[in-house]
Amino acid sequence: MRIKLLLLTVFLQVTNLTTAQKNIDPTPEDITLAKSLREKNDKSDVAIINSKENISFGLNSKEGKVTVNHAINEKLMNINHRADIQKFEFYDSQSEIESFDFKFRNDKKATFFVKDEFYKSDELFYNDARVKYANIDFPVQGYTYNYSMEKKYKDVKYFTSLYFNDEYPVINKQVIIEVPNWLELEIKEFNLKNFNITLNKTTDSKNNTTKYVYTIENIPAGLNEKNAPGPSYLYPHILIIAKSYTKDGKKSTLFNATEDLYKWYKSLVDTMKENPEVLKEKVAELTQNAKSDEEKIKNIYYWVQDNIRYIAFEDGIAGFKPDESQNVFQKRYGDCKGMANLTKQMLKLAGFDARLTWIGTKRIAYDYSIPSLSVDNHMICTLFHKGKKYFLDGTEKYNAFGEYAERIQGKEVLIENGDTFIVDKVPVGSPASNTETFTSVLKIDNESLIGKTNTTFVGESRASFLYGFNNVRNNNKETALNNYLSDGDKNNKISNIKTSDLANREGKLVIDYDIRLDNKVSAFDNDIYIDLDFKREFSKLDLKERKNDFEFPFKELYNATIKLEIPAGYKVAKLPESLSISTGNYKVSINCQQVGNEIVYTKNFEFQNGVLKSNEFADWNVVLAKINKIYNEQITLTKS
Repeated sequence: MRIKLLLLTVFLQVTNLTTAQKNIDPTPEDITLAKSLREKNDKSDVAIINSKENISFGLNSKEGKVTVNHAINEKLMNINHRADIQKFEFYDSQSEIESFDFKFRNDKKATFFVKDEFYKSDELFYNDARVKYANIDFPVQGYTYNYSMEKKYKDVKYFTSLYFNDEYPVINKQVIIEVPNWLELEIKEFNLKNFNITLNKTTDSKNNTTKYVYTIENIPAGLNEKNAPGPSYLYPHILIIAKSYTKDGKKSTLFNATEDLYKWYKSLVDTMKENPEVLKEKVAELTQNAKSDEEKIKNIYYWVQDNIRYIAFEDGIAGFKPDESQNVFQKRYGDCKGMANLTKQMLKLAGFDARLTWIGTKRIAYDYSIPSLSVDNHMICTLFHKGKKYFLDGTEKYNAFGEYAERIQGKEVLIENGDTFIVDKVPVGSPASNTETFTSVLKIDNESLIGKTNTTFVGESRASFLYGFNNVRNNNKETALNNYLSDGDKNNKISNIKTSDLANREGKLVIDYDIRLDNKVSAFDNDIYIDLDFKREFSKLDLKERKNDFEFPFKELYNATIKLEIPAGYKVAKLPESLSISTGNYKVSINCQQVGNEIVYTKNFEFQNGVLKSNEFADWNVVLAKINKIYNEQITLTKS
């Protein structure tokens, strides 16, 4: 009897499974579509065949907050032979995910294991972000799942933007935003003109709503390219700005203008409980022997840079509110807001006018004409001194006083000014302020080149070098410096290294050393052949496959000179070609000539705006081919 019952149970399970699995395999039409999409999107394994996003708004009258409901329904298709992806959605203390589901093509539930955990990032020490995710497998080409998600935001100010693209290609998509008449809402559009996106706006007098319907077709997958502009510059999206709401005839202002954004920021700052007594002794120590105001300022600013460890920290309101200065001082770590506040409070104790300052780094496309939390992602301190403003960023290790990192140059700042505020811009530096020079004086020694070399750095080239060097463990510093100077080439032997102070962030950083370059010289009969260019700067900056602009870490000016002594009894038979290119964005020159008994080889690279635009790639690749041709040319000396 037990055996019969067991067999019956197994039979029923198999029957149910078979029934559940009916109509989940791809149809011939699905397979054909998948193959077609794969041909057009050969870098993607999955495509979003159709998607619908619905955004609606509610009102939490008790707390005076506008809430947001965001629902997504998507059809995902495997366009490769098989695919394994991870589907995920983020939320935090200001939002919650109410559903996160997957179904087969036949609308039966697909029971993937959904994990829910804190989001971990190398860039963040702690944050309150959580992530729901599931690992999804597509067994064959054309296989589909239907994905749905419902998310609720407790406060509309945290629902800042909506991107129309995805990590997968989007074939068809609709974004529907229903705005009730009691809510004053502005939608700002970015980067839509280069994509197939249309907007239909209608008014529903019966339901007292205005409906915005964006229809999106054939948007390629987002690209993960290094040294690219931030996504707000690249991809089609909208900003959602809730300006005010009306309840029972009473209008309540939200983020109607920059004044409202600042007012909210200030309300957070006003809740801070500062205890400057904790800082007094250290401030006195840093300033008592200073011979000028500038020396006092530098001592404080550099102390924060050197002694407070930067740790990104985002946790609800704490992601916007600076930590008290005494906490940062005692813990010896803080995020950008805490470090800015500590800098401010220490300078104030020393008798200076210092203020908290909000800023969006270069990664963000917006300015303070937009009252939104998406406008900024960073905080610094502004010092008002002798009629000038100085922008102090404690997170930028080894940046000198009065010098600014590329990531904030030219960006708008929002400076606290009591109940009002000041909008200004961080000055923009020139490539010359970041000059790196390389000089080498060489002579032939059998099959090698030997000589002395000098390298100097200023500005961000110096700060970048110092940051990298000083982050190496002390017992590895010598090896790291040797590898850097030799370019990791075992044929380049470095010795007798002498440097300026490698902790000094001001002035010129200087490195002198002896060098031996093996396998650079070959002799046949009466001729000597020399591979003189052993640096080959920018030789690998090939942008043939790249789609987005290439951003350098900073505006670059690089000058190199290599001098080679012509051995007695020889004359120059052949030198590399020269090159001179000048555009509105970059300059490249390479020249090799005989001067007396020396061959003087010079190279100059200047990237005036710190970026190569995508529309310049074709021209740049032609220039790069010419550069590499010169790099590969040998110098020929022949007996006199």
